[in-house]
Amino acid sequence: MRFTSKAAVVSLLTLFPALALAHPGHDGGAHHTLSFAEGFLHPFTGTDHLIVMLLVGVWSAMNTRQWWLAPLAFALLLLIGALAGMAGMTLGGTEFIIAASLLGLGAMVALQMKLPAVTGALVIGAFAIFHGLAHGAELSHSFGALSGMVIATAGLHLAGLGLGWLMIRSSLRQGLARVLGGCASLVGIGLLSGLL
Repeated sequence: MRFTSKAAVVSLLTLFPALALAHPGHDGGAHHTLSFAEGFLHPFTGTDHLIVMLLVGVWSAMNTRQWWLAPLAFALLLLIGALAGMAGMTLGGTEFIIAASLLGLGAMVALQMKLPAVTGALVIGAFAIFHGLAHGAELSHSFGALSGMVIATAGLHLAGLGLGWLMIRSSLRQGLARVLGGCASLVGIGLLSGLL
């Protein structure tokens, strides 16, 4: 019997059913306390969150000398938004703004948009509040899960910074930035239009 790569991927994904359930309401209303590990894995389970976390690092590495400022602002404002979400705060249009963050950050990377470090951090941080609200509502009032999510977010920022620094050193810098940012923007457009 021939075992294809597609079959291997499907088999592997069956071992991780929670990866398909990255947003609230998928557990039939059951309430349980999430662990640190579940919180840590949470940013990896939603494409929107994963891409944005990486783009924050890529943009920071490629476009500002104060490369640490936007990732730090994002992580802090994500934490504030998540605490507000855990407390029950909701804002209309949160999912729309999360999708718009993909489009906006994708454009910032694709265009290699140079902004003053503080301005870039404020723009990126504004998106973080909405990501925090959405994900905080999913964490079942678990501060262990919240700390796991924030640590994973910081790790994804570091991965994005590393990717950005590699891109800077590449002769294909502009093309890579356009492809990466453009693909992220397309995902954002797909989410905004309801196609994804």
